[in-house]
Amino acid sequence: MTRKRDLLMSPSAALGVRSSALPARRPAAPPARSGPAAAAPKKHKKKFGRDGLAATIFLLPWLIGVVGVTMGPLLASAWLSLTSYDLFTAPVWTGVSNYVRMFTQDPTFYTSLRVTFTYVGVSVPILLIAALLLAIMLNRGLKGLAVYRTLFYLPTLLGASVALAVLWRQVFSTGGMINQVLSWLGITGPSWLGDPSTALSTLVVLNVWTFGGTMVIFLAGLRQIPDHYYEAAQVDGAGALARFWHVTLPMLSPVILFNGVLAIIRAFQSFTSAYVISGGSGAPANSTLFYSLYLYQQAFVNYHMGYAAAMAWFLLVIIGVFTALAFGSSRWWVFYGE
Repeated sequence: MTRKRDLLMSPSAALGVRSSALPARRPAAPPARSGPAAAAPKKHKKKFGRDGLAATIFLLPWLIGVVGVTMGPLLASAWLSLTSYDLFTAPVWTGVSNYVRMFTQDPTFYTSLRVTFTYVGVSVPILLIAALLLAIMLNRGLKGLAVYRTLFYLPTLLGASVALAVLWRQVFSTGGMINQVLSWLGITGPSWLGDPSTALSTLVVLNVWTFGGTMVIFLAGLRQIPDHYYEAAQVDGAGALARFWHVTLPMLSPVILFNGVLAIIRAFQSFTSAYVISGGSGAPANSTLFYSLYLYQQAFVNYHMGYAAAMAWFLLVIIGVFTALAFGSSRWWVFYGE
């Protein structure tokens, strides 16, 4: 019985051959590769390493800039926002006291926020509307389009300059050009820069006047809208206003989102115009005290560098929130054509 079981369990025993005498079975080796194909992996690896080294060398200046100019100061300011630092002595760790002071003990902080939000809320929509309307006018095929486009773009090149802010201060001064023109009409012009109710409006007009870059982007977007959409709408009986509302705005919505986000970021960071026109004080009565100007005062006038760093981080949060809201709401009003 045992012999029969061994025969069933061992094929070699069934053939009458001892298992130890059978050669061991080895897996079949793949056929050897010869010629250029055999050296291909090594050559590919060497080529990849050379390309990677070249890419690293070309990216090195950008990496140094990101780490040394962006990430380094960003992390340093985050640490300084938790310290008491006056630029002359070593920073002293104070935790979140700067943030507590900012929200509970500094009424001027809220004044600067109010002025900045008013400036952004008024100037950005007007700038976008003016740039879009002028882009539509220039898109009608006017003669000398390149000349008009250049003339409208010039204020953008000078918009953030000190020279233009000085010129703007002269234009809106008591004896400036605006009041002289009004005097020809028998109107006594106000003190535009000395009245808290009108001082901020001069800065709004200055920001709107630098619409050239936004207009050029809108004009490029209008050139990308296919004509057959307008032809189909016209065949259906749509008038000029209906074509603008149902064709131009939906097809231009990605460009509107892009220009809107950039305009909001620039407006929140506005500094030069308010500094020059108000003499760095935000006068009159803090009516032109932008958030960035107040941040500058705390950092380089009062030497509260730790407090200024905390204000800078809060400004980053504000801009991030507005950018996130713009992109988050885009799903309901931005049309990408898919």
